[in-house]
Amino acid sequence: MARRQDNRGVAPYSRSLRVNQVLRQVVAEELERLADADERLRMVTVTSVETTSDLREAKVYLSSISDDAAAALAERRIQVQKTVARQTQFRRTPHLSFVQDPAVVAGNRIEDVIRHIHETDRAIADGAEEAP
Repeated sequence: MARRQDNRGVAPYSRSLRVNQVLRQVVAEELERLADADERLRMVTVTSVETTSDLREAKVYLSSISDDAAAALAERRIQVQKTVARQTQFRRTPHLSFVQDPAVVAGNRIEDVIRHIHETDRAIADGAEEAP
């Protein structure tokens, strides 16, 4: 008879992933709330959060970040950090830094290349149709 493994009390994924998800949710909700008062934050979307192993630092990855949005985030960082401290039960609140998500940047670059290829193909096809 095979023994059944008891998985009660064991998290389905690591603590750091859970911490990152909690931080992503709290920061995203706070930025959404702040966007009501500061239009520079309206198009800011949190894609993920990555904390260091000691939870002292957390990088908040954003889908896009204009110069105005970066300035607004710098002004509001302490406020966002205080919200994280209030809504979580971490021993210490990580220092937040806001950066553009490199995956989104790479995706935009790929879309630009594909768009350029399609435009070139259309231009070549239009030129071939006009030739006698």
